[in-house]
Amino acid sequence: MKIQVIGHPETVLGFSLVGVHGQAATTAEEANQALDSALASPDVGIILVTDDIAELIAPRMEQLKLRSTVPLVVDIPGPEG
Repeated sequence: MKIQVIGHPETVLGFSLVGVHGQAATTAEEANQALDSALASPDVGIILVTDDIAELIAPRMEQLKLRSTVPLVVDIPGPEG
């Protein structure tokens, strides 16, 4: 299983340096597209979403955090902390 990061471009870049793939997003539309792509991938086991992007798609994130077990969807701090 793989880990994928969705969020702030600096965070995605940082994770890519240690081998974790991701997709940068700055709008709700980009975040939803990246999330759809990650959820459709059968080999993604954990999806990390930065908190600034998670706020843009808050209702969807809440639903995924409560109901999704595989892949596990977790929000993490962004570069602002």
